[in-house]
Amino acid sequence: MMEFEIDSRVQPIGKREGQTVYFAKLKTQQKLTNEMVIERIVRETSLSEGDVKNALVSLSNIVCDALKLGMSVDLAELGSFRLTVPSKMMDSPEEVTVADALKTPKITFTPKQKMRDAANAVELAIDRPKKEATTEPGTGGSSEPGSGEDGSFG
Repeated sequence: MMEFEIDSRVQPIGKREGQTVYFAKLKTQQKLTNEMVIERIVRETSLSEGDVKNALVSLSNIVCDALKLGMSVDLAELGSFRLTVPSKMMDSPEEVTVADALKTPKITFTPKQKMRDAANAVELAIDRPKKEATTEPGTGGSSEPGSGEDGSFG
């Protein structure tokens, strides 16, 4: 489950400038560590812990080597990695150079359907803090003396 809390901020620019806006912010994200992944693979296969560690290091090396060559990498049911290189718009063909037009390459991961289904199945919740007992005008439920709206006792 992913739990969110309600946060707010005053918008500094745009059509809501100066307005307080509210949004859901992730409280904390649980993490499956590398050690936990290794332990789970060891439990579910006949591989040793060393075998799994070596396979993960090798996978990392292979993916990095392929990306350095500009290749995409298909990782079966997980998805694929590929590089995308955004380009700036230039005024003439002569200005389109590696140094001037091409931005820093980014790694794009495209998940396969099984992973998208897993993401869509996650349970989401917004943690709404319980409101303190408040008294609406005219209901008279306050336990604090002198807590009427005008400061009077009753």
